[in-house]
Amino acid sequence: MTPSELPYQHLMTLQLDVDSASSLPIGITANGRRTIAPISGGHFEGAKLSGKVLPGGADWVIFRNDGVMKIDVRLSLETQEGAYIYLSYEGQFVANAEALKALASGAELAPDSYNLSVAAKIETGDESLRWLEDAIIVGVGKQSGYNPTYDFFVIGQEP
Repeated sequence: MTPSELPYQHLMTLQLDVDSASSLPIGITANGRRTIAPISGGHFEGAKLSGKVLPGGADWVIFRNDGVMKIDVRLSLETQEGAYIYLSYEGQFVANAEALKALASGAELAPDSYNLSVAAKIETGDESLRWLEDAIIVGVGKQSGYNPTYDFFVIGQEP
C-alpha cells in the first residue's frame, strides 16, 4: 500500500473559541515560553459526530525559539444526542517569524504561511461511540485569528 492508498474517513470539523484575553502566561521554561489559553466554546460537525465544545478546556502551548508552537489541547465535547466526549490532541504549528508575529496579534494568516497538524485521542462512556477510543485520529488545522478550525480524520477502516 502506498501513502496515497491509505484509507481514511473525515470524522469531524472542529471550530474552537479561544479566550485569548484570559490566557495565562506561565513564562520561559526549559522547553520554551509556556502559555495556557482557555477554550470558552465552539462546535463540531461530521457525518456521525456533531455537537458543541463545552467551556473549561484549554491549550497548554509551548512557543519554542525555533518558531515551532507545540500544542497540547484538552476539551470536553457534548454530542447532539447528549453523549460526552473527552478529546485531547497534541501537535505543532510551524511558521516563519513573520507569521508567528501576525498570529500573536490575532491577524488572519495566509494558508501557505504555516502548517498546523495534530494527533488526537478520544474517551467516552457512550457505547455507540466506544469505537473512537481505539481509532487512530489525525487532524489538520486552519488558523483564523486566535480561533483554530480542525478537520479530523480516522485512519484505517471504521469497525
